[in-house]
Amino acid sequence: MSATDTTGSAACGVEAEKDVLETPVLDSERPNLLQRITEEGGYAYVRMAMLASGGDMRAAEAAKEMAWEQLHSGPWHSVVPVWRDAYAMACLHVAKLHYAAGEFSLALRALDMGLIMGGLSLRDDLNSAIKTASKRARLTIATSKLGSEDDGKDDKQSKLFVSEEVDVAELQHLLPVKSLSSKMVGRRSSLSLEAFLHDYFLPGFPVIISDCMADWPAKSKWNNMNYLKRIAGFRTIPVEVGKNYLCQDWKQELITFSEFLDRIQSDDCTSADTTYLAQHPLFDQIQELRHDIIVPDYCFAGGGEMRSLNAWFGPAGTVTPLHHDPHHNILAQVVGKKYVRLYSASLSEELYPHAESMLRNSSQVDLDNVDEKEFPKVVNLEFLDCILNEGEMLYIPPRWWHYVRSLTTSFSVSFWWSDIANSSAS
Repeated sequence: MSATDTTGSAACGVEAEKDVLETPVLDSERPNLLQRITEEGGYAYVRMAMLASGGDMRAAEAAKEMAWEQLHSGPWHSVVPVWRDAYAMACLHVAKLHYAAGEFSLALRALDMGLIMGGLSLRDDLNSAIKTASKRARLTIATSKLGSEDDGKDDKQSKLFVSEEVDVAELQHLLPVKSLSSKMVGRRSSLSLEAFLHDYFLPGFPVIISDCMADWPAKSKWNNMNYLKRIAGFRTIPVEVGKNYLCQDWKQELITFSEFLDRIQSDDCTSADTTYLAQHPLFDQIQELRHDIIVPDYCFAGGGEMRSLNAWFGPAGTVTPLHHDPHHNILAQVVGKKYVRLYSASLSEELYPHAESMLRNSSQVDLDNVDEKEFPKVVNLEFLDCILNEGEMLYIPPRWWHYVRSLTTSFSVSFWWSDIANSSAS
């Protein structure tokens, strides 16, 4: 078959796809949602939403902007839930109109925003629409490449984030003072669930578990930039820009996954513009990546429930400052290496937590530049630390303080879960 014939067949396949995004939940729930929004004073929004459902793009964008303003009218926890559903509804209206116009990337951006910022009521519609729009976007890209030099190139070549072993000794000067000179986190190979429960979970003590990710497709896929671009390149994600969330120049941006990957490839670890995909529920948003990982059996210890599943992806030099989390945590290192330092939960007072309620789980101490006069108690505190290697998992008990630095480009997954005793209270 000639290139022309192949292109024609692919084009016919694209044209055969449905020209509308189906939204069955929105179609059935729209009257109820609009009534609830009206009860919250959203009369202008309802007028725009009704026009949007009739095909008015300007009205759809206006409704989306109105809902966006409501989402940013105060602290996130104080936002009336129906406004999150209103935002998701507006995103669906915008996406449907872009999709009908053949603007699949714009449709996907609107749908991603609905997933990231919207409520749960319309999530099934959002996920279904993303599958449909993603398929059309990929078909369009594939059709444009047929017969060209780039045809099939991404699948035949690998562009690796980490291609060679890193000498940690050469990076020692980048780590906090006293790193890797005291007590190290213990390592256990193929740790049984019974041993994990008895030796670490119940006593509340950290451990590195090796040889436990061999069955993860992510192990062979996520180090390949071309794979990630093909799967998720046109998706929109929230990223952090700056040293870390405690710094004044820190900010958040919304960019495509492709743009993020390009930044990683060109990033300078000393730059104030370091870009980091941090603590984001990426696998709820991009379900193709969710299929590449497996929830460890250890996460069912204690009989509780999963609380969150988050991605941490960025260049060498990204830092998560000293803080603690309320749940059991397994940090799985899929690509690259990280340095991790841990302090016992019993040392909280000596680690100078912030007084503000939003930051009480974060320390005022900058381990990269400790002010010994202002924070004298921290100088001689006992800690554990480690290099977390590719293919290893680190168990961090609840409220253990931890500082994390990426030594290479790094892609990690964190699994948070509660035990049965704290499940209802968490």
